[in-house]
Amino acid sequence: MKAILILVGKTTDRHFAAGINDYTTRIAHYMPFSLQVIPELKATKNLSEEQQKQQEGELILKQLQAGDHLVLLDEHGKQFRSMEFAQWMERKQAAVRRLVFVIGGPYGFSPAVYSRADEQISLSPMTFSHQMVRLVFTEQLYRACTIIRGEPYHHE
Repeated sequence: MKAILILVGKTTDRHFAAGINDYTTRIAHYMPFSLQVIPELKATKNLSEEQQKQQEGELILKQLQAGDHLVLLDEHGKQFRSMEFAQWMERKQAAVRRLVFVIGGPYGFSPAVYSRADEQISLSPMTFSHQMVRLVFTEQLYRACTIIRGEPYHHE
């Protein structure tokens, strides 16, 4: 299984970027993994929130292939403990060819992206910046990989 994380806009905070790059490299030791960055929209001051979500949604959907299992990182999604997320990942490894996670833009996802999504996951009931969510998610994905392999990174 290949895992892909689609991001709307590049990571601008160098500290977060360094952490994300570190975890991306670590994850690649366990499975094929890549980041796909969709450029931020230009002239968003002239767009409503809905228009911005629609345009970002079109760009997200263009990145998908038929058969992709699409998982949105969304505040209303299902929450997991780390062990549960690892078990979920292990089931996905056996069932899907490409597992695509998406962290959307500042206003969330368009209705078209929600309707295409197979699942939604929430990292926390708290709100994090989009920059921080990238780091938290890549760390949790790495943690899941180590749990699946029975390595000592995770302590429970």
